[in-house]
Amino acid sequence: MTKGLFDGFDSVSTKQWKQKIQFDLNGADFNDTLIWNSNEDIAIKPFYNADDLKNHTPSTSNSSTWKIGQTIFVAHTEKSNLKAVDAIKRGAEHIHFIIPSEENISIEHLMKNIDTECISIHLELHFLSVAFINSVVALPGQTNISMAIDIIGNLAKTGNWHTNLSDDFTKFETCFQPSKSISINTSLYQNAGANMVQQLAYALAHANEYLNHLKISPESSNAIKTMFTVSVGSNYFFEIAKLRALRLLWNTLASEYNINTDCYITAIPTKRNKTLYDYNTNMLRTTTECMSAILGGANHVCNLPYDAIYHKDNEFGERIARNQLLILKHESYFDKVNNATDGAYYIESLTEQLAEKALELFKDIERNGGFLNQLKSGTIQRKIKENAVKEQDQFNKGERILLGTNKHSNPNDKMAEQLELYPFVKTNKRKTLIVPIIEKRLAEQVEQTRLKNEKQNEIDI
Repeated sequence: MTKGLFDGFDSVSTKQWKQKIQFDLNGADFNDTLIWNSNEDIAIKPFYNADDLKNHTPSTSNSSTWKIGQTIFVAHTEKSNLKAVDAIKRGAEHIHFIIPSEENISIEHLMKNIDTECISIHLELHFLSVAFINSVVALPGQTNISMAIDIIGNLAKTGNWHTNLSDDFTKFETCFQPSKSISINTSLYQNAGANMVQQLAYALAHANEYLNHLKISPESSNAIKTMFTVSVGSNYFFEIAKLRALRLLWNTLASEYNINTDCYITAIPTKRNKTLYDYNTNMLRTTTECMSAILGGANHVCNLPYDAIYHKDNEFGERIARNQLLILKHESYFDKVNNATDGAYYIESLTEQLAEKALELFKDIERNGGFLNQLKSGTIQRKIKENAVKEQDQFNKGERILLGTNKHSNPNDKMAEQLELYPFVKTNKRKTLIVPIIEKRLAEQVEQTRLKNEKQNEIDI
């Protein structure tokens, strides 16, 4: 019926579109007026068409099968288990346990009454223990349990190895043999202020250090499970493209090592743009960030409670965060269309440009000794800080907006009495092997000034 419907219309080329736009600008320059550059040095045009799909590669992810995640910090085994069981009853499909220490932790008790046939479990371990890994592997029906041991991520964040380079890698290799998993946490880079090209390149270089050290036999190459934890910001389309580009880049790197090219992505909203004042806007930010994660092809999405930066874990904040995901899945149908962004000219163009620029930066890192070498020399830290300072300057000038903080703020908003957690960068003087990468929110300086004034006004009254 629709055959030949558009046969009577001539196709419009990119050149013709530009000429029409230039005419409508009444003499203003097309490039100066309508093209802007992102912090990743990507020129954003006012229109995109089929000419921008030069090297289109269909997505290999399955974005309709994403799972609703719940992050639980394990300070007490029994309490954490009960919290997980309750979260599952309320809609969680994936549990992300963060385990800071193996002391007084029983993996059997932690998994009690959790059906791992239906619920996937991820254990993020902040310690190195072959015995603990073996106890997890020995659990019956543990095929749906993954483990994350990121010794390089620990070095980047704390400035120190768990013990030392040799001992950490020896234990890591021993732990790798039964688990066959590699885990890379890139959230640190985003939360510290790295731009998206840096985040992708550092993720790839970070993973490459593990691949260079591990002895992977041809028999086990297809069994390798690679997991990336990624923070997602509020630059909606860019964040979709970032996750898509990550899969393309990993496919390229894994192919060189002849290992499994699939990767699992856990997405978590960033803390960098979250605010203390007018904190309810954080719910709006995390909603769009979760949407970007889903459309970008994340396997698991673990939302961040709106009050996470200043409140201790609480039932209300966590329920709202989980319900945001439940609404996206069951009321907004974000699980019905697979890879909805495939073929979108703008997103495909962003994906290609981010991947190309990240690959170029990755190659530069490898030419200059690799990721660990550049961490040791402070190059990675310096590059992240340069972009973080640039973003901070944009925020201070009002070019980068956080509603309720540097635009449309409410002067009557009071926060001093609500703080249960210290929401700013903590500085502890200690000896480190390298300069650690420090996470910092954009709004911290403004908020500290407001808190100081708020307390001073109370004294004056």
